[in-house]
Amino acid sequence: MEAKSYKQMMQHHVGAPVVIATGTQGARTGLTATAFCSLSDSPPTILICVNKSASAHPIITRTRTFSVNILREDQAHLAACFAGQTGLQGEERFAHGCWTTQATGAPVLADALASLDCELLQVHDHPTHSVFIGLVHEATTNEDSDPLVYFRGAFGTLQSHRTACAA
Repeated sequence: MEAKSYKQMMQHHVGAPVVIATGTQGARTGLTATAFCSLSDSPPTILICVNKSASAHPIITRTRTFSVNILREDQAHLAACFAGQTGLQGEERFAHGCWTTQATGAPVLADALASLDCELLQVHDHPTHSVFIGLVHEATTNEDSDPLVYFRGAFGTLQSHRTACAA
């Protein structure tokens, strides 16, 4: 299968966009991704897939820490920013949102739907990406919000996609 056809097909998979963040104050970076999932609850571990060309890739490898921040429905601007759609890079992206740190020292989005503060346990290489397995040290949630979703190449809300499907 050709890469272009595969990418078009994958747009039919509804994803929850997350911002993966890493680094230390003054040298932070991050990216928007949908390649994130729970691996186990004993111990609490997750996996993320990061393109080797992403600025975050070598920093995750070096610092061995990262956060996964599940975005709220009103945070599409953050998804676009960390996806490189605004022209901002590296530390500039952290001017948007309320960022803090937790146990590992990785940047954590304080007002995300949910955030996981992780220590890198293992790396599995693929030709274009690495699968990073992280041990979750801390997690926070915001129970009063709905998630941002990514479907057919666009950020939206559960409601906007329900309305589009009902029409």
